[in-house]
Amino acid sequence: MPQPRFLNPSTLSKPPGYSHVVEVRAPGRIVYIAGQLGLDVDGNIVGAPGDFRAQATQAFENLKLALAAVGAGFGDLIKINNYMTDMSHLPVFREVRDRYLNLSAPPASTTVEISKFAREGALFEIEAVAMLPE
Repeated sequence: MPQPRFLNPSTLSKPPGYSHVVEVRAPGRIVYIAGQLGLDVDGNIVGAPGDFRAQATQAFENLKLALAAVGAGFGDLIKINNYMTDMSHLPVFREVRDRYLNLSAPPASTTVEISKFAREGALFEIEAVAMLPE
């Protein structure tokens, strides 16, 4: 199966840690993963109240588990959406993210600040799309 093509056209600004364009040309399985919060297996928010790093790390660990459930890994991601309640956490988010993603071919990415999550105390959520062979 041909691999997805990760592009950063020279006509767009160089992005820090993500690709502007991901092209998928071959048949395969597309997997959509619902937003993952920094929750442990019992549904409790991890870390001390306000601990963005702990929540972001747990959210990425939860994403890893969700990917593994379909035989995928971080290298199979083609798109991620990131939501945080305070954009001042962006440097910590990038540090955590860069420990998990394939930085030579990072997925397309959107990061947005929102006012609140449905779960009280949540500071970060990540949702993803992965592409796998049929």
